[in-house]
Amino acid sequence: MPSNTQAKRLISRRLVMQENVAAYLFLLPFLLFFVGFVLYPMFMCVYTSFFDATMGREDIFVGFRNYKELFSDPVFWVALKNTAIIVVVSVPITCAFSLWVASAISRMPVAATSAFRCIFYLPVVTGSVAVTMVWKWMFNNYYGIFNYLGQSAGLIDKPINWLGDPKYALGCIILILLTTSVGQPIVLYVSALDNVDKSLVEAAEVDGATPLQAFWKVKWPQMMPTTLYILVITTINSFQCFALIQLLTSGGPRNSTMTIMYYIYYNAFKLYRYGYGNAMGVILAIIIAILSAVQFRLGQEK
Repeated sequence: MPSNTQAKRLISRRLVMQENVAAYLFLLPFLLFFVGFVLYPMFMCVYTSFFDATMGREDIFVGFRNYKELFSDPVFWVALKNTAIIVVVSVPITCAFSLWVASAISRMPVAATSAFRCIFYLPVVTGSVAVTMVWKWMFNNYYGIFNYLGQSAGLIDKPINWLGDPKYALGCIILILLTTSVGQPIVLYVSALDNVDKSLVEAAEVDGATPLQAFWKVKWPQMMPTTLYILVITTINSFQCFALIQLLTSGGPRNSTMTIMYYIYYNAFKLYRYGYGNAMGVILAIIIAILSAVQFRLGQEK
């Protein structure tokens, strides 16, 4: 006969097992979705990148030929350069502007703060197609509002083809991306500022710290986890810039707005070169993973 202690341990283990089984049953729908729509496509992307895969015939194993062709493809390097420009310009500006706006509106009354948060978050929840079409109308070289205001103010002599000129097209894409990217960081920064320990800020002010010193030495360290999260998601979103390119320029003019994401789409779904497109997807995933790891490392050091 088992002792009372052993009986209690058996009952405890059974209860723990029952709780674990119940938890996994609740997680099962999500796990199935994750395996079917995340893990399996990721595996197939890597697997297919080693094949000459297209429609209407069997896949042909080519090893690393897709990767070799990729690194000798001049359009790929142009797309990588444009993507890097978008990331380098948009990520710091998005983070800095979001922090500035959040610092300003967090000091307002609660009703005003909530109203501004809704205003800035509106482009995030609005359909990207609708937002892009509005910007396309504003940049129109015949009846767009930017040309109208520029000519009315005497800043330009004749209408500018903003999206059709290589000098301006990428800058226009970055501007649109900025306006659609600041909503979530602003909301996150407002919440982070609300969660800052007010007693530490008051103690710093009593000790003679200026508002800038109090922010840099007291508030900023407490906001680092939020900043790190914003940096990572903003970087990933910038690398995945696709809808704007597809709807506005299709990578033109003369590949001046070609990004890696659009070049993947172009090869996979227009040229039906699935293996080549997946090879680019693998390289893009590696680049994003490395940058995210570096950002996490730097954030932990601070």
